[in-house]
Amino acid sequence: MIDWRIHHKAETTSTNRDACGGSHGDVFTADYQTAGRGRLDHKWESPRGQDLLMSVVLDVAGKSPAEVATLPLVAGLAVAKAVGGRIKWPNDVFVGGQKVAGILCERNDDRVIVGIGVNVGQTKYRSVGGEVNEVRTRVLQRLSDCYQDWRERGFAAVYSEITAVDFLKGREIAVRQTDDDSAPITGVSNGIMPDGSLDVGGTRVYAGEAHVERI
Repeated sequence: MIDWRIHHKAETTSTNRDACGGSHGDVFTADYQTAGRGRLDHKWESPRGQDLLMSVVLDVAGKSPAEVATLPLVAGLAVAKAVGGRIKWPNDVFVGGQKVAGILCERNDDRVIVGIGVNVGQTKYRSVGGEVNEVRTRVLQRLSDCYQDWRERGFAAVYSEITAVDFLKGREIAVRQTDDDSAPITGVSNGIMPDGSLDVGGTRVYAGEAHVERI
């Protein structure tokens, strides 16, 4: 188990920014962020004190860039297991057809800052269960297990668990590289591949934002 060290603030600009000077095992949390963000620089807004806003520092020394690129899915698995959800490639977690969590990983030398936001307090997301600190404890326990498996044995060690909770598999989707992408990759998702990419109608996609076109 990782010996997590919690650093909490009532208010901060971004827990990911706070984590830039952290070491492996440091966890930065806040009740409120003034400049929280998600994938493609989308804003992550949350009512004060109601949701889990957390950034975790993990060691990735010796891991190749391709291996590090799978870490958002590893973190996604940990969150999905903690809240009873499913992974929406590449970095979201859904419960009951609704997004309940988002993940933003940023490389910092031999460390990766894993930003995790979980909608705990909003009424429509009550299915995640528990108060913020309870959810944080569950996520960190699961993340410790998933990370250790990935660190020691690679993405293959958690791949079957990830595919078992793949939200997009079998759905007709469009993957956009940017917000204004005029030519998204479309097709039926054949699932997350062993290298962390997504198979969309036979095309491997390595980055982007997936949108369900038809359920």
